Amino acid sequence: MDHAATSPLRQVAKDAIMDSWDLLNPGGQYASGRDARKAVEEARETIARLLGAEPIEVIFTASGTEADNLAVQGIYAERAQEKSSPHRVIVGSVEHPAVLEPAKALGTDPSSPGPEADVIEVPVDSSGHYRTDFLADVLTDGPATLMALQWANNETGALQPVDAIASLAAEHNVPWHADGVQAVGHVPVDFHSSGATTIAASAHKFGGPRSTGLLLCGRATNLHKILRGGGQERSIRPGTLNVAGAAGTAAALTEACREMEAERARLSGLRDRLLSFIKREIPDSLIHTAEPALPGHVHVSFPGAEGDSLIMLLDQAGFDASTGSACAAGVNRVSHVVMAIGVEPVAARGTLRFTLGRTTSEKDVAALEAVLPKIVEQARAAGMA
Repeated sequence: MDHAATSPLRQVAKDAIMDSWDLLNPGGQYASGRDARKAVEEARETIARLLGAEPIEVIFTASGTEADNLAVQGIYAERAQEKSSPHRVIVGSVEHPAVLEPAKALGTDPSSPGPEADVIEVPVDSSGHYRTDFLADVLTDGPATLMALQWANNETGALQPVDAIASLAAEHNVPWHADGVQAVGHVPVDFHSSGATTIAASAHKFGGPRSTGLLLCGRATNLHKILRGGGQERSIRPGTLNVAGAAGTAAALTEACREMEAERARLSGLRDRLLSFIKREIPDSLIHTAEPALPGHVHVSFPGAEGDSLIMLLDQAGFDASTGSACAAGVNRVSHVVMAIGVEPVAARGTLRFTLGRTTSEKDVAALEAVLPKIVEQARAAGMA
C-alpha cells in the first residue's frame, strides 16, 4: 500500500537489466563499448517516444531528486546570468523536498549557483491544487527567473493544473520545471506539448530500477553545469552511464504506458472503494485526496491518533503505508503538504497515505478494510504523544 514510495520491480525491467548487466562502459570506442552505447541509445529512443521528446532531450540521472536539482539550480543559474536583479523564483508550497529545498537554498545558501534569489511560494486550495490566480498575480507584478511547480503531488495525489501553469509560463516567458516523478508512467505526459522547460522522473515509481532517474531537457535549453566531468549526457549529468538501469527503465516505462489506461480505471475503482469505506466506517476521518488526482492515492487524517502509532500497527498487521509526519532529532513534525492544505496540526499528526499500484488487488483492499477501523481505534486509544 505504498507504491508512491517505491513500486515493485516489473519482470520486464528485471529481464532487461539482466540482459544488459554484463555490458561495459558505453564511452568505450571498441566493440564492447559500442554494444553498451547501442543499448543505452535504444533505451533513450524508447523513452523519448513514450514521453513526447527527442532522444537528445532524455538525460539519464541517478534519481528523480538529482534530476530536480540539476534542473532547478541549472535553469536558475543560467537564466540569472542573462537577467538583471531582482531574481524571483516561484516554487510550489507542496513541492517534494527535492524541489523545495534547492529552490529555497537559492535565496539563502551562499554555495548555491547564481545570485541570491527572492523565493515566492504558490499556495494551494483546500483540495491541494495550486492557485493559478495567485500565480497569475505574481507574474503580473514582475518578471521571474524560474518556476518550479509539480505535475502531481506525492502525498495527496493532486494532479496540478499543468495546462494553466504552462500557459502562464509561456505568456510571461518564464522557464518552468515540472517535477513529474509521481506522474510519469501513471498519467499521460508529453514533453513537447506540455510547455515545460524540463521534467524530472524516477524509474522506481513506475516499476523500474531504483537509483535511475530521468531529466527531460529541451534541445535548445541551456543549463548551468552543476556537475563537472567528462561531458556525458550533454554535460548536464557527466559520469559513466548505468547501462542496465537505462535498459530497465525503458522496459518498465513501455509496459507502464501500455497498461496505463486500464490501470487508471482499475486503481481509481479500488481507491474510491477504500475512500468510501473510510468515510462510512471510521468516524471523524478527514479525506484529503480530491479530483483531479492520481488514481491510486488515498490521503486521509484520523484526528486523535498519532501517525507513528498508525504506521506501527499497520506494519504489525502486514501493511505498508506512509505517515504525513517526519521525525527529525526525535521531534515529530507535521508534513508541510498537510499544513499547506489547511489541516489543523493535531489532526495532521494522524495523517496516512495509502498508495495503490499494479500489484494491488481487490483482496488487498478488502484485507485492509478488515483491520483499519480497529487499528485507528487502537491508535486513538493510545492517545497523542
